[in-house]
Amino acid sequence: MKPHIIVIGSANTDLVVRVPKLPHPGETITGRQFQIVAGGKGANQAVAAARAGARVTFVANIGQDSFGDAALRGLGREGINTRYVVRSKTCASGVALILVDAHGENLIAVARGSNDELLPKHMDAALPAIRAARCLVVQLEIPLATVRRAVELAVRHAIPVLLNPAPVQPVPVRLLRQATFLTPNESELAALAGLPTKRKSEVEAAACRLRELGVKQVLATCGARGVCLSSAAGTRWFPALKVKAVDTVGAGDCFCGTFAAAVAEGKSIEQAIRFAITAAAICVTRPGAQTSMPNRREIFARCRRRGRT
Repeated sequence: MKPHIIVIGSANTDLVVRVPKLPHPGETITGRQFQIVAGGKGANQAVAAARAGARVTFVANIGQDSFGDAALRGLGREGINTRYVVRSKTCASGVALILVDAHGENLIAVARGSNDELLPKHMDAALPAIRAARCLVVQLEIPLATVRRAVELAVRHAIPVLLNPAPVQPVPVRLLRQATFLTPNESELAALAGLPTKRKSEVEAAACRLRELGVKQVLATCGARGVCLSSAAGTRWFPALKVKAVDTVGAGDCFCGTFAAAVAEGKSIEQAIRFAITAAAICVTRPGAQTSMPNRREIFARCRRRGRT
């Protein structure tokens, strides 16, 4: 049977404009192409995990509007269990405004909308799914009190927790310590540790700072530089695959969802990191967030090719 993962987080609709370059403050840039794409860090990670082979339950708050209806239909097509998704009667579904330049780099602004109405009581209602999971995945696009309650319930029932601290904000040290895996990118790592992360040595020092605070395992995702794992066994880098990036939106979510699926399946942390790096490399060669997530067959095929090279 497929391993069960529960993903708790945001569901948004991404409004994407492709531009030749990212604008400076006050500058207007004429875009080339406009797309409406399903997104939201939670939903992205749920789709990534499902396509990587996990049986996924998704918990979110989605508005009673056309964007929300479309989001639920999309999740259903992925075979994701939406039994615990709440529909808000007072807030519109979350929306993200995204600019993507010619090199695949992006700027994102999010209107959280109904995501802010996902409450701790909804975590209590989802307890049966939390108890049955082999990994709980959560991010910070929902209220922090809700994140804390979800993690508290998972820890109480000995369920591993992947905490993706994005978008970055002050996070209680106790919550960081409760996470089995913490997956910041470079800027999130810098904010949490209070240290620069421009060089590899600085990434390592910042990850070690979080370990000194009691974080169990830090997996710092550093784009083309790869992933830095800091754990009780020491610090180790896993190189990224060399690809031509088209769109980096969703790459971190792809890594998190795929990694969680691999760990829940019983892979070692090292195997899961390599599996997730491969998935993220495929992801950035395609436009969009959820639309770019690779399936299990694609990931394994790329892993085999990588093994031969």
